[in-house]
Amino acid sequence: MSGTESRTEGRTDSPAARLQALFEGHRLTPTQRRIAHSMVRRAADVPFLSSVELAELAGVSQPSVTRFAVALGFDGYPALRRHLREVAPAEQGADPASCNEYQQAVEAEIENLKHLAELLADPRPVREAGRLLAASRPLPVLGLRAAASQAYGFAYFAAKVHPDVRLLNEGGTMIHDRIDAAVRAGATALLCFALPRHPREVVDTLAHGKEAGLTVVTVADSAFAPVAKVSDLLLPAAVGTGLAFDTACAPMLLGRVLLEAMCDDLPDAQARLEEFDAKAAARGLFVE
Repeated sequence: MSGTESRTEGRTDSPAARLQALFEGHRLTPTQRRIAHSMVRRAADVPFLSSVELAELAGVSQPSVTRFAVALGFDGYPALRRHLREVAPAEQGADPASCNEYQQAVEAEIENLKHLAELLADPRPVREAGRLLAASRPLPVLGLRAAASQAYGFAYFAAKVHPDVRLLNEGGTMIHDRIDAAVRAGATALLCFALPRHPREVVDTLAHGKEAGLTVVTVADSAFAPVAKVSDLLLPAAVGTGLAFDTACAPMLLGRVLLEAMCDDLPDAQARLEEFDAKAAARGLFVE
């Protein structure tokens, strides 16, 4: 295990980031990616979970957890757990047993936001994304089904500072045509919001965009999401799964962070905002 240990030995970043580093360089099956995703979301707790508990958390079988540990180069799950206890000690949090189901959902979202903050400790990926998005004229923004509202929210604000934002929040046979039209108009990058359940159409559309020459920047619920293979730069932000429908506070916040990074690379962003405010005031657009 010297190779795996060397990737994490001496790291001072978060438990979630250490786990991400542990999985890097391994070809994981979809089931194994699901286990990895569950471990990252519960990074503080996972060093003290049994294989059965981890299997229940990920919704897989116990033998799948054992095979996952072996795929990472360990002799079995006990060896993996010992390693996790050494490099990613648990952090104390709220006692889930003392919360009702609604409070647990909120606590889970708070944890998602904490993990996002830990990932943003390295701002380079977001800054690179902001640079790519600012330089693309036009800028197509894709989000279908559950991610449509995330794409709409980003595009609504981005249009106030970016000269040409093209929202793609409806699928269908024309979506490839709209990608092609954006490329002909000069687009160099595409921003995608991809949330579970992941529509096949999103994967196909991103593949088409890459073939057309676009650099694909994706905000997804996990670094192991199906869209990872068709993304040039993937920024993960976990969704909450404690309610009947997933909650997406972290992806929404990451979208606003991307807006900020894009504004930093648009020299006339502040002037455009001031112009909008002046026109809005003249029209009496908003109630004071």
